Amino acid sequence: MKIGIIDADVLDNGTRHPNLACLKMSGYYKDHGHEVKLITNYNDIDNYNEVYMSKVFDFTHVPIDPFDTKRYPHLHIGGTGFFWKTAPNLPDEIEHHMPDYHLYDEYIGAEIARGIKPNKFSDYIDYSIGFTTRGCFRKCSFCVNEKYDHVFRHSPVEEFLDKSRKYIYLWDDNILGYSKWHDVFDELNATGKAFQFRQGMDMRLMTDEKARIISESKYHGDFIFAFDHIEEREIIENKLAIWQKYSSKVAKLYVLCGYDSQDEVDIANTFERIKILMRYHCLPYIMRHANYQNSKYRGLYVTIARWCNQPNFLKKKSFREYCEANQAYKKKQDTLCSSLVSMIEFEKEHPDIAARYYDMKWDRFGE
Repeated sequence: MKIGIIDADVLDNGTRHPNLACLKMSGYYKDHGHEVKLITNYNDIDNYNEVYMSKVFDFTHVPIDPFDTKRYPHLHIGGTGFFWKTAPNLPDEIEHHMPDYHLYDEYIGAEIARGIKPNKFSDYIDYSIGFTTRGCFRKCSFCVNEKYDHVFRHSPVEEFLDKSRKYIYLWDDNILGYSKWHDVFDELNATGKAFQFRQGMDMRLMTDEKARIISESKYHGDFIFAFDHIEEREIIENKLAIWQKYSSKVAKLYVLCGYDSQDEVDIANTFERIKILMRYHCLPYIMRHANYQNSKYRGLYVTIARWCNQPNFLKKKSFREYCEANQAYKKKQDTLCSSLVSMIEFEKEHPDIAARYYDMKWDRFGE
């Protein structure tokens, strides 16, 4: 058969990561003798015997109705972007098949030919990708993995390892919640390749042994953790202290905001977590839940994220200085830039919060 694969996220605004489900489906069907191609135009759907479409993000726009089975009887859809927490699993024979890491080759070539820089496609070209474990016991309501109640082994590293690729990245939901986490790190280190857990690791589960093993591993890029709720400040600070006994490398922690509320309390809690992480010389990475768009402080959420998520700005400028610099870069000075507007308006309403956080700086917390 002639089989088409649609990565809906790529066809909307593009995405940094290849779709792992698409890679596995392509690998499986190619190994079973079928012709498989990545579809880059929805108008081509009818040129294939079967079409498989996957979407990770619910905000990705799909210009057709993929649920119209009369119009598209040969179209099969899946992924969290369509079904969120009820997304069906891939059949085992596909789930545990070696990904086809060349599915996107033609697409990448076309993008580079039109001027896109090759390094944008590093995740497509340089990495083996997979899950060594699945599941989590936290049951966070904002997470797609709320359906699980424990962490379990999913696959050996060799199942998705392409030895020709330089790096490995993992999508594990909570690797440190797996009772035999040590075995996974042994497998990864045995490959001789640098690796990274992209979803972040659970700092609340940090121990001396875990900190030592992780810090001694051949790790690639940032050590990523999370600091989702201000109520967890005590345990996060205690675990950061353990981590920093073994690693001098700056850690990055995801900071969720705009979820529990979208008011000044949430803004203050976000700033407070940033302050705590600055104190430990860790990088906060602001993760705005979609609910932030309902806030009267939507612009402020955007500005905080832009300040924090670019370490060169965070390390050199306070929040106030960052907003003022944005204004200074503006060509026309007769109007205020959006960053400065959001900063000023919030400070007028909540001067106490602004006084606590607007002028805090990375370098004032010492080395």
